[in-house]
Amino acid sequence: MDPLNEKSLFNLVNDISLKFFGKPYTDKVVFNHRLRTTGGRYLPSERLIELNPKYAVETETGEFIGIIKHELCHYHLHIEGKGYKHGDADFKRLLKKTGSPRHCKPLPSQANMYKYLYKCKDCHYEYKRKRRVDTNKYRCGKCRGRLILMEE
Repeated sequence: MDPLNEKSLFNLVNDISLKFFGKPYTDKVVFNHRLRTTGGRYLPSERLIELNPKYAVETETGEFIGIIKHELCHYHLHIEGKGYKHGDADFKRLLKKTGSPRHCKPLPSQANMYKYLYKCKDCHYEYKRKRRVDTNKYRCGKCRGRLILMEE
């Protein structure tokens, strides 16, 4: 899918809305290049769905469609005046009914962002870190055991 063509994006979102929710999507949908840690978001005050274009490019189509379905759950419940937030029972029910994911998977480009791997000597819990940890100063958060640097 072409991440720059917002007309085709609207058509995709509307098709998914009709197929899984039986209702048209009538508001605006855009790509937001500033999104980093999420696949998309729904802004209730503007009735706007923003999607992360990296998910359209880097992941398989099914993952991106799952993100769209998740945001459409927020949208349709908000329009109907029902609980549209993550903790609401209506939202959880609609996610399950439509087969929408609760969270999106990390981007493949973000998979190798951790440089250091530490392992607890006692409970073997693994800690992935971007920066070095002073193993003399810090201990395991689970059992207070010593940490060992596994790889750099």
